[in-house]
Amino acid sequence: MKLNLLKNKIVLLLCFLSLFVFGYAENGELRVGMECGYAPFNWVQNNDKNGAVKIDSGYCGGYDVEIAKLIAKGLDKKLVVVKSEWDALLGPALTSGNVDIVIAGMSPTAERKQSLSFTKPYYESDLVVVVKKDGKYANAKSINDFAGARITGQLSTLHYNVIDQMKGVKKQQAMENFPAMIVALDSGKIDGYVSEKPGAMAAQMSNPELVFVSFDKENGFKYENSEVDVAVGVKKGDEKLVGEINKILDNISPEQRKQLMEKAISNQPEMKKRDFTGWVLFFLKNNKKAFLIGTATTLGISLTGTVVGFIIGLGVMLVKNINTDERTSAVKKIGLKIINMIFSIYIAVFRGTPMIVQSMIIFYGSSQVLNWNLSPLGAALFIVSINTGAYMCEIIRGGIDSIDKGQFEAAQAIGMTHFQMMKNIIFPQVFRIILPSIGNEFIINIKDTSVLSVISVTELFFVSKSVAGTYSKYYEVFIITCVIYFFLTFTLSALLKYVEKKMDGPQNFEILEEASVATGGEK
Repeated sequence: MKLNLLKNKIVLLLCFLSLFVFGYAENGELRVGMECGYAPFNWVQNNDKNGAVKIDSGYCGGYDVEIAKLIAKGLDKKLVVVKSEWDALLGPALTSGNVDIVIAGMSPTAERKQSLSFTKPYYESDLVVVVKKDGKYANAKSINDFAGARITGQLSTLHYNVIDQMKGVKKQQAMENFPAMIVALDSGKIDGYVSEKPGAMAAQMSNPELVFVSFDKENGFKYENSEVDVAVGVKKGDEKLVGEINKILDNISPEQRKQLMEKAISNQPEMKKRDFTGWVLFFLKNNKKAFLIGTATTLGISLTGTVVGFIIGLGVMLVKNINTDERTSAVKKIGLKIINMIFSIYIAVFRGTPMIVQSMIIFYGSSQVLNWNLSPLGAALFIVSINTGAYMCEIIRGGIDSIDKGQFEAAQAIGMTHFQMMKNIIFPQVFRIILPSIGNEFIINIKDTSVLSVISVTELFFVSKSVAGTYSKYYEVFIITCVIYFFLTFTLSALLKYVEKKMDGPQNFEILEEASVATGGEK
């Protein structure tokens, strides 16, 4: 009876863990991917005002959200907005099944059509150049009036490619998103950037010191209208879904689309004139919940990854330190050799590649290759744990190597098994030796969780980018982020030093000698 009860508990635990790691998706949901950082198409705000939709790090509003609502309603599904990095939206998010469609101000270029399917346009636009209002290029009439200007555009977009048509410009490195370009322009790092007109209108409204330059047909950029029209991205080959969405889009009149865009531009987050201190206080007051969630997620992932990684490293090194002799069977020797070879490859691979690359491969690759639908948080815990485990293997190996070999020989001489020797003699000494390195690995993990933003984990860096992107205020937001990271790492460093000191015991000892009867009680 007790055995059956234990089995039931184990089954329930495994079910819970599978839901946590792999996540679950309801059949009645429409998961829509977007940046939530490209006003007026999409942005992040801290409430549901003007019909914004709940996401992990707040609420997402904008023109794309309104279109997504109409499509979800037409498909009779519940809308779920998934905030994601731009690069991930270009393919991995769809092909991995993390989202069903992408509505992110995306143009159906010829290159993108090779990996994605697209619907009919849901918005038609044209290209402009955003510059400073008081700058030398504000009165330009042609794309050839920008000679000497430092011009950029968004990574992997037509905006960046058409810069080649501008004679004499200094083409800068492509940037990840529009808020970053606004900050670069405002700080004088660039002289302008190429944008679609709605995005430029939103930038001008939120930043009065900016203007955008439009061109007539003869003096503007040369491109196909389909390259700047905005369409819904769908998984390659899913023509059924494309057809269903096209029918819904056909019922949205040009007048309704225009009204939705005008409403989106007027509803974007306020951008009052504030000084540095004013902006910092504004973000602390209005986004404190988002910062707290991001900080808690960062700590949770880091702590779990360090603990699980330590267990992985300990297990690997226990196996790798098993000795063989003439009494060991050939089968056991071969088995240990194969296992040790696998462990060596694991350590080499995960120590020799960046965690950000591992994140992309494991999160998106597991869906495409193995059809495992990992949740972002579950994938993050797995990635940090397995990565930390590889480093812990080497940390523990160094600790074991520092122990005098005579202790191993003595333990074997009195008949201890390998496990007994490691548990009772070697490991207690090793743990104290490697404790500073374990603490250092924990602190490194707190900082390295920032790379998990590429798979849309709502850790501290991801939340900070969302807030900064909405208001185009990177410096003010990341000053707050920097202080939070420093507080976490400084506090943990102090705590670990305290634990180390306690484990070492007192540094001063007083040795007392008993009085000797023969000396008459003299010491």
